[in-house]
Amino acid sequence: MTTLTVGFILIAVLIGLVLLGMQIAYALFAVAFAGIWIIRDNMGLAFKMLELTAYSGIADYLFATIPLFVLMGLLVSVSNVGRDTFEVAEELLRRMICGLGVATVAANTIFAAVTGVSIASAAVFTRVAVPEMTRHGYRPEFAAGTVAGSSVLGMLIPPSLLLIIYGVLAEVSIGGMFIAGIVPGIMLAGGFVTMLIGVTYLFPGFVLIDPEASKARRLDVEAAKMPLPTMAAKLFPIVMLVVLVLGGLYTGYFTPTEAGGIGAFGALLVAISRRSLNRYKLWEVMKQTGVISVSILLLLIAASFYSRMLSIAGLPNAIAGLVQDSGFGPLGFLFFYAVIILLMGMILDSTSILLIMVPIAAPIAQGMGIDLSHFGIVTVLAVEIGLLTPPFGISVFTVHNTLNDPNVSVEQIFAATIPFIAVMLFVLALVALFPVLSTLFL
Repeated sequence: MTTLTVGFILIAVLIGLVLLGMQIAYALFAVAFAGIWIIRDNMGLAFKMLELTAYSGIADYLFATIPLFVLMGLLVSVSNVGRDTFEVAEELLRRMICGLGVATVAANTIFAAVTGVSIASAAVFTRVAVPEMTRHGYRPEFAAGTVAGSSVLGMLIPPSLLLIIYGVLAEVSIGGMFIAGIVPGIMLAGGFVTMLIGVTYLFPGFVLIDPEASKARRLDVEAAKMPLPTMAAKLFPIVMLVVLVLGGLYTGYFTPTEAGGIGAFGALLVAISRRSLNRYKLWEVMKQTGVISVSILLLLIAASFYSRMLSIAGLPNAIAGLVQDSGFGPLGFLFFYAVIILLMGMILDSTSILLIMVPIAAPIAQGMGIDLSHFGIVTVLAVEIGLLTPPFGISVFTVHNTLNDPNVSVEQIFAATIPFIAVMLFVLALVALFPVLSTLFL
């Protein structure tokens, strides 16, 4: 049996272990260790490489970005900044067709620019936006689907944990990945807004329980208005954080790690000023930061070990040869790769897909002349779609569990996210066809 055959068998074993319920980090460690042992017939070498990887895998100042951005996101969540952002967006957009749906997308876009975690956005806006949309005559399942669909913006609009993980795995600049995500993120948010207005105009019964009553309520000029000073006070914290973190990052004044530190400190000041952080909540935030960060760093060590095993097996070079022999050009390879990611998204979570596929695919893409920043945005866009597709659809399940409404089934929420998936597929195709959309500011 050749080393190449062993490599393919081990990838199949890895996917099988994950589907059977083994945690992805342990599955990666086990498969990589067994692969090196089998290929080199030397268990001591496998232990030695594990030892070296455990240290070198995360022994870099850059990896401090992970706990810092996680801490910033958790502090922002506990400060009710998401609720305030939605209330302002609701006031500004209340007379627009599907105004509350558009407000949810707008608030999620701003919130994503601080937290970088889709699940956090889904949980926050399920509590904030769904009850408000339902009160104004929107169908509960459509309201839940809007929150689930727009929550995926957190994985593309920087700073995003998925972009950080991809940058580490593909060995490209994390700051560059953040910049590459700007235009596609804005396109995705704009696409969602256009789709919501179009669907509400063409199929009002899909969105609203009583379209005529909702129209009358929307056009009611006597509706209470939020004073401008109140609006400014509610928006100031989130705007300050976005300008501080992303402004400093994009102007080159901060490195990604420094931006994470400044952002976490700014979020701490916001939480303290709002008196939303007592010692018990602070302990909970610190504990969650530690748990999430250690989990991600352990995954990155495991992925580095797995990547070394693939190199020893010669798998990336072999697959690159097969791709070139098959006549696939760069665009054909991107299409084939995106389809694989979309299929994997139906059964695996986002991080698992990145950890399994990027070590294999990134060297092939680079060898075919594809810019790795562009490749990363295509990867993250395709992975994001998996957050909404059954049977896994973690964003949909997060919204369903947080909502806890017996009248809204998970199947209804999946159906309501179909227009969002269509927009994401369209944006994915545009970004794949026109690399300049992700490399414009690089």
